[in-house]
Amino acid sequence: MTEKELRLKTAEIEKISHLDYFNIAISVDCVIFGYDEKELKVLVIKSDLEEFSGLYSLLGDLIRPDEDLETASYRILKERTGMDDVYLEQVQAFGSLERHPSGRVITIAYYSLIDIKHHKLQLNNNDLHWHNVREIKKLAFDHKLILDSCLVRLQEKVMEHPVIFNLLPEKFSLRELQELYEAILGVELDRRNFRKKISIKDWLMDMDEMENDVPHRPGKLYKLKPAFKKKAPGKRFTVVSQGN
Repeated sequence: MTEKELRLKTAEIEKISHLDYFNIAISVDCVIFGYDEKELKVLVIKSDLEEFSGLYSLLGDLIRPDEDLETASYRILKERTGMDDVYLEQVQAFGSLERHPSGRVITIAYYSLIDIKHHKLQLNNNDLHWHNVREIKKLAFDHKLILDSCLVRLQEKVMEHPVIFNLLPEKFSLRELQELYEAILGVELDRRNFRKKISIKDWLMDMDEMENDVPHRPGKLYKLKPAFKKKAPGKRFTVVSQGN
C-alpha cells in the first residue's frame, strides 16, 4: 500500500483537527511518606488556590513545556521542600474530568519513603509540614484519593518486598521494625509471627550489636543487606523491590 493510499497527514494537521485534545495540562503530585514517633506521616502544604482556601494539598505543580515527568517531579520537590536527595517512584495517573478547577489536568503521582530525622526540610513556605496520615480527612483537589491510593500501594508491598527501610535509620531493632510495619498497616502485629515472617525473607544482616540508652530491654541491631539496595540516578538511593 502506498503512502497516498494510506492518506497520511502531518502532525500539524493532526493538531489543528484536535485542538481540544492538545489543550490538556499535565501535572505531578508527590506523596512523601515519613516516619517519626511511631507514626506514619506525609508532607502537606497549604493550598494557594482560593477554591481550596484553608485546605492542605500534596506537593504538586504543572509540568513545564520544556521538562519531562521525572525532571518535573524532582524540580517540584526541590522548590517546595529544599530537598534534592530523595528517590521518587512513579505510582499511577489520575485523570477525573473535574479534578482541577482551572480545567482539564491529568496528574502523575510519585511517592517516596524517607527517614524524617535524616531529611530536614529546608523550607516551610505555606505551612509545609509533616502530618499524621491517619488524621488527614480531606485535602484539596483529589489529593486524598491520591494519598489513599499510594498508601494502599505501600501496604500491598511491605510484606513481600523490602521497600520501607528508607524510613528507618541504618541500624535498627526488630522492635523498631515491627512498630514501623504497624504504623503503615494500621494494625497491631503478633510479635512472634512478625519475626518469623521477617526471618524467612532473609532481608536483614545481624550487626552483632545491641541497642543503647533505651527504656526497655535492649534488642539486637540489624541492617538491610547490601544486596537489597541500589543507587538511583542523582545520588539518590532506593530499595530493590524485586518485582512489580
